[in-house]
Amino acid sequence: MTLVLAWNNVRVNRMGLAASFTAVLLAVMLVGGSGLVVVGAGASDDLNGVMGLLVLSAVVSGFVSIFVVAGMLSLHVLSQRRTWALLRSIGMTPRQVGRLVTAEALVVAVLASTAGCALAVPYATLMAAFMRMTGLAPEGVPVEITTGPFILAMVVGLVVTLLAARSAVRKAVGVGPLEVLRENAAQRRLLPWPRAVAGGVALAGGTVLLFLVPLVKAKAAVPTGLGATMVLCVGASALGPGALRGMGWLLGGVVAWLDPGAGMLVRSSLVTQPRRAMSAASPVMLTVALACTFLFAVATSDAAAGVTRTGASAWAAPMLVGSAVVYTVISVLNATAMTMAERTEEIRLLRSVGIKRRQLARAVCWETLIVTCAGTLLGTGIAAASLTALGKAATGEAWFAYSLPQYAGLVLVCAVSGLAGGLASTRRARHGSLLTL
Repeated sequence: MTLVLAWNNVRVNRMGLAASFTAVLLAVMLVGGSGLVVVGAGASDDLNGVMGLLVLSAVVSGFVSIFVVAGMLSLHVLSQRRTWALLRSIGMTPRQVGRLVTAEALVVAVLASTAGCALAVPYATLMAAFMRMTGLAPEGVPVEITTGPFILAMVVGLVVTLLAARSAVRKAVGVGPLEVLRENAAQRRLLPWPRAVAGGVALAGGTVLLFLVPLVKAKAAVPTGLGATMVLCVGASALGPGALRGMGWLLGGVVAWLDPGAGMLVRSSLVTQPRRAMSAASPVMLTVALACTFLFAVATSDAAAGVTRTGASAWAAPMLVGSAVVYTVISVLNATAMTMAERTEEIRLLRSVGIKRRQLARAVCWETLIVTCAGTLLGTGIAAASLTALGKAATGEAWFAYSLPQYAGLVLVCAVSGLAGGLASTRRARHGSLLTL
C-alpha cells in the first residue's frame, strides 16, 4: 500500500518529480562519469601531471551533486507539507507518513540513479575528448567500464536522496496536522536552532580554511581555497534566510517605488517567506561561488607565474568546471520553478481580488531578479574571500585576477534561467481559471 501511495504521489506531483529526477540523474552522471575519467587517467603514467586537476574537478562535481540533490529533495518534500498533514488528519501516523516519503524518494532515486549510471559512460567519453582537444591529455584518456565509479555514483544518488527526504519529513510531521493546515504564510521561526548551529559551525570552519590558504604548501593552496568556498556555501545556505529577508526588504522597497503594485507583492513575499526564497537563491550562490573560485584561481595562478593561455588550452579550466556549472544552472531553473509552482493558489487568489495578469508577471520577474541578486551577492562575497586568500598565497598580496565578461555572463545565465523557470511554472495560474472564494 505504501508503494502504491508513493507512486501515485509521484505521478500527481509532476513538477516535483521532474525537478527531483533531473537533479538525481545529473548528480549520478557527474559523479560516475568523473570517477571513470579519474580511474582511466590513473591507469596511465603519462597522465600523472593532470591527476590533481581531475581529482579536484571530481571533488567539485561530487560536492555540487550532494548540495543540489539535498536542497532539491528537501524543497520537494517541504512543498508537500499540506499533503502530509491531510494524510495525518485522516488517521495516518507520523511513522506511516515517514515511510511514505521514504518510499517516494526511493522510487525517484532508483529510477534516476539507473538512468544516471547509463549516461555516465557517454559523459566520461565526452569529457575525455575535451581533455584531448584542450591539450590536457594529448594522447587521450582511456575510459574503461569499472564497477567502482558506478557503485559510488549509486551510493551518492540513493543515500543523499533518502537522507534529504528523511531530514525534511521530520519538519513536516513534527507539528499537528490541523496546525499545518491552517498555518499562515509567514514563517514563525526564521532559523531553527539546529540550522543556526550548523550554519555557524560551517562559517567558522570556512574562515579557518581561508586563514590556512596562505600557510599551506603551494600545491595545496587551490584545493584548500576550494574547500573553503564549499564550506562557506554550506554556512551561507543555512544562515541565508536572515540575509535574504534584509535584502528583500531593501531591494523590495526599491522595486515598490519603481513599480508600486507588483513591488509591494514582491516585498511582502520575500519578507514573509525568506526560507522559500533562499531555496532558489542557494543554487545561484553555489554557481557563482564555485565557478568564480575555480576559474579565477587558475587565472590568478597563471598571472602570478607569467603564463598566458591561448587557443584550446584557454578552455582547460572552463571545461573542468563546466559540467558542474551547467548542473547548478539547471538547478537554478528547477528550484525557481518549484518555489513558484508552490504559490499557484496564492496567485489565483490575487487574481480573484483584482490583481491583473501583467502585474503578477512583473511580480514574478522582480522577485526572481531580487533572489538572483541575493544569491549573486552571497556567491561573489564567498568567491572574493577565497580568491583573495589564494592571491595572497601566490603573490604575497591580497589580489586576484578575474574576467568581468565571464562573471557577467555567469550571472546573466542564472538570471535568465530563473526567469524562465518562474514564468513557465506560474503561467497556468496567471492565465487559468480564478480561485472560487
